[in-house]
Amino acid sequence: MNHLSNANSALSLYSQAITRLNQNLSDNFNQAVEMILHCEGRVVVAGIGKSGLVGKKMVATFASTGTPSFFLHPTEAFHGDLGMLKPIDVVILISYSGETDDVNKLIPSLKNFGNKIIAMTGNPQSTLGRYADITLDISIEREACPNNLAPTTSSLITMALGDALAIALIKARDFKAEDFARFHPGGSLGRKLLCRVRDVMQRKLPITTPSASFSDCLHVMNEGRMGVAIVMQDEQLQGIITDGDIRRTLAKFGAESLNKTAEDIMTRNPKTILDSTFLAHAEEFMKEKHIHSLIAVTEDGKVSGIVEFSS
Repeated sequence: MNHLSNANSALSLYSQAITRLNQNLSDNFNQAVEMILHCEGRVVVAGIGKSGLVGKKMVATFASTGTPSFFLHPTEAFHGDLGMLKPIDVVILISYSGETDDVNKLIPSLKNFGNKIIAMTGNPQSTLGRYADITLDISIEREACPNNLAPTTSSLITMALGDALAIALIKARDFKAEDFARFHPGGSLGRKLLCRVRDVMQRKLPITTPSASFSDCLHVMNEGRMGVAIVMQDEQLQGIITDGDIRRTLAKFGAESLNKTAEDIMTRNPKTILDSTFLAHAEEFMKEKHIHSLIAVTEDGKVSGIVEFSS
């Protein structure tokens, strides 16, 4: 059996469905974005089964990109969780058929509370589509499932439209990477955008002098375990010696390299960075300059550390 052909067929169907979704977008999408932008409460998402799982992902994306949001399980809603709602909340109800009983049972209560409803359904003429304030069409031609039963294409389209809403909101709110980092302080991006060079730099430095011998330079580099030696004179930065400098010296002078000093082989006027610089900017600078170690300095130009970056 050619499993790749089955995968290709499914992915091709997904691609066609995404194109269809894009073509079917209407002013209802604009209205939904504006409704959420002007919402003074939170965006509440509700759905059952696969729609519920997609809804939870939507909530996670909204919440982490500046749109306060939470998931409401329709069944639990009737056992006390409706108390989590406020009239100022906007509610997104997800049901592909638009006739999911547990979802539609929420409509009278939501109307009574005064909540605005955005429906995501594959049947705009359904009960859900007719009672919602705004209806977003997630209809598809068929599921990727060979039996046209398991929610596959429909789940993808629902998630794609949810992401499209989130992206539109990010743009409208002018939500920056720094804002994203505030909600992800424990992640890699949060670390880069919230941490400064001084928070992660090595402070115990492999320092040598301009007159140090070639062998002494190798010893300092080996002890420092950073692949560099910082050349200092009277607390002033003179240069840096890297693994590359050592290789070039050996290739050019061979055994005569042992007679060279740090001053002979160092790179003068090495690039530096303020230790108050955000880590993300430091890494971007190092990538641009194709360097793996960068000397950090204070505002008054004193060497304070070294930061390393592995691409």
